[in-house]
Amino acid sequence: MKWLRTLKTAWRALRRNTMRAALTTLGIVIGVAAVIAMLEIGSGSSMAIQRTIASMGANNLLVLPGTAASGGVSFGAGSALTMTPQDAEAILKECPAVVSVAPIVRARTQVVYGNRNWVPLYIYGSTPSFLDVRDWTELAEGDAFTERDVRNSSKVCLLGHTLVRELFGDESPIGREVRVQNVNFKVVGVLQSKGANMMGMDQDDILLAPWTTIKYRVTGSSVATPNQSQSQTAAAAASSAPAVNSLNQVYPNTMAGLYPAPSATQQADTPAPVHFANVDQILVAAQSASQIPAAIEQTTELLRERHRIRVDEPDDFSIRDMTEVTKAMSSATTLMTKLLLCVATISLVVGGVGIMNIMLVSVTERTREIGLRMAVGAESGDVLQQFLSEAVVLCLGGGLIGILLGRGSSYMVSTLLHWPTAISLGAILAAVAVSATVGILFGYYPAWKASRLDPIEALRYE
Repeated sequence: MKWLRTLKTAWRALRRNTMRAALTTLGIVIGVAAVIAMLEIGSGSSMAIQRTIASMGANNLLVLPGTAASGGVSFGAGSALTMTPQDAEAILKECPAVVSVAPIVRARTQVVYGNRNWVPLYIYGSTPSFLDVRDWTELAEGDAFTERDVRNSSKVCLLGHTLVRELFGDESPIGREVRVQNVNFKVVGVLQSKGANMMGMDQDDILLAPWTTIKYRVTGSSVATPNQSQSQTAAAAASSAPAVNSLNQVYPNTMAGLYPAPSATQQADTPAPVHFANVDQILVAAQSASQIPAAIEQTTELLRERHRIRVDEPDDFSIRDMTEVTKAMSSATTLMTKLLLCVATISLVVGGVGIMNIMLVSVTERTREIGLRMAVGAESGDVLQQFLSEAVVLCLGGGLIGILLGRGSSYMVSTLLHWPTAISLGAILAAVAVSATVGILFGYYPAWKASRLDPIEALRYE
């Protein structure tokens, strides 16, 4: 219980001059309050930025098919028919780092309502999980389509705010019908506004419908239809191939094509060997930004196994992620938080210097008291402990008041300015630890100086 008696003695000594003790503590109060407020504001801003990044798709992975080629002609990235809805289901079930998956079929065409029309940036066919992947779970109006709509190829859709504004103006689109490639879609919901993404593209300029509807009713491709690029190439070859020579030809010496294009009947008799329903891409949401590398690795292994790709063969797909953008945004937020913390730490150092100054003055004023204590049996360690305890009590008291002031400042900023803040228990504990440390570091020298006084000289001191 010796330490308790020491604290009581330190408290009585500080109460002799309450105003000086309060002013001395003020530096610590301001420092601790600044540290807590800055950390909570910085943490809240960081969390808000991370949520914004996640809502814009930064935590998503985009799985694209490989490249198809025919006769030495490449059809470009994503042209191979390798991605299936079953791949998306397998990724969700067998990849622990993945939280949600959505297959996507894309289209690019006019959307018509009445005498208005608009070509949206995105016409996506997907599943209801698309809203989970893109953090679009809340709708502005109406309801989302269901898995049953996907299975039945139902002609229903969701619209983004930009598309609603261009087609309907101030009217509500719920229950109305829009026309896409002469297919009437009933509007069942309106998506919440998201604004532009990190690339500056308008995320609200979108029409979302079941992927089976977009694939089989809008784009016109069925299970047995080959790649559209291949179809266009074949059609171009058929139109440009010279006709077979005949008797009534004006120029009979025209040479016939060496390899004439197959007729429509021949193409129907020998369709392309595609025996599955393919999708254009698969959108994958990782558990968190830190789980993106694991999600990429697990997805790659699974798809190579499902597509029966040997070890020495390249992938027939590609995976894209936004890790670099996320890192850049997170590093900027972290840098700002550290700068704020450095500014607040300077206040703590200034407060510590003030405590050292006042404690040195206190040692000088109480020289006779120190001499009397040592004359009646107090040792140097006892004097050192007493003055060190006074410094620690000052800092801890200032730290507790600073915690309350910092929390109050953070709450006021959140309430009045509507800035995002987050309660940081670590910051509070750190503030207490820093307060005690400052008291020990800046109070040690005055306490050591008091403990080294000569009792006889101290008693003679006037």
